[in-house]
Amino acid sequence: MVDADPQGSLTVYFGLDPDNVEKSLYSIFQESTPDPAALVYATRINDLHLLPASTALATLDRQLGARPGMGRVIARALEQLASHFEFVLIDCSPQLGILLVNALAACEHLVIPVQTEFLALKGLDRMLHTLAMVQRSQQKILPCTIVPTMFDRRTKAAVDCLANLREHQADWLWRAFIPVDTQFREASKAGLPITNFSPNARGAQAYGELLDALLGLDTGGSNPGAVSLTEGAA
Repeated sequence: MVDADPQGSLTVYFGLDPDNVEKSLYSIFQESTPDPAALVYATRINDLHLLPASTALATLDRQLGARPGMGRVIARALEQLASHFEFVLIDCSPQLGILLVNALAACEHLVIPVQTEFLALKGLDRMLHTLAMVQRSQQKILPCTIVPTMFDRRTKAAVDCLANLREHQADWLWRAFIPVDTQFREASKAGLPITNFSPNARGAQAYGELLDALLGLDTGGSNPGAVSLTEGAA
């Protein structure tokens, strides 16, 4: 996992402090770039490793935004790590800047979580517009999966939002959804993936179905890498 969000929520989830972490993704943007493998932390989950965020990532656009060649820093680092890992998930903010450009240049499949609420639909429209701009500049078309999240079938707002997604984003929309589940909060508090914390929870089962789809069991394709945009993206 690569935490490319300056807020560092993924980093905090796995017990590191983005304000004080010594080795982080920020390090690879420095002129004396270290071996990326030295920046990767093992988590307490078997076979799950983290390249954490530092809050200093928020300064990259001011420091490096005008410097040429900064759009593939993450991609080059991941190329050096390719022999160590089978899959890489990049968690990034939706704001257009050096981190988003890097994440899109590095990834092979884009995953956009969208909360099933009205304001999230507006955020999705802005995100897709930004994505189109970046893809035109990079001359790269990414496969994309939109994932409805926090769906509560008891509320009309959520049902209407899901219907809207199915009507207007059918080409990219995952066929199912991630339901509201209190076990997500408990898993977050414990610092564990929900599939480890409560594997029989509705949310864990839904993410299992999503994983099958992304691996190509439902789509007939393959997905060796992905960028996951945070819930705030929509």
